[in-house]
Amino acid sequence: QVQLVESGEGLVQAGGSMRLSCASSGRSFSNYAIGWFRQAPGKEREYVGAISWSGGVTFYSDSVKGRATITRDNDNDMAYLQMNGLKTEDTGVYYCAADWWGLGTSRESEYDFWGQGTQVTVSS
Repeated sequence: QVQLVESGEGLVQAGGSMRLSCASSGRSFSNYAIGWFRQAPGKEREYVGAISWSGGVTFYSDSVKGRATITRDNDNDMAYLQMNGLKTEDTGVYYCAADWWGLGTSRESEYDFWGQGTQVTVSS
């Protein structure tokens, strides 16, 4: 069982940066790929990117590629989403999720555990 808790900037100006954290409690964090997803108001949840269980492979959606960096610290059971050049369309609730021995799929159904999400609002 893995519990995930997201935290980070709530309100950011367009053009600015944010760093979201995903803290895990439970067992075997290093055996899970960590995915980041977001849900904008009135829209379906979408894949932002992911990092494999080893940290050796990362994936990013086209909407954030070049602006986002996902990292993890397996010693401290943490994962991070850094985004620069924020746009108003980056506004939404951001979720981290864990996929057992995963490589970073975009399929939500592959993820075993989800955090509650953290709101990010990018103001113009």
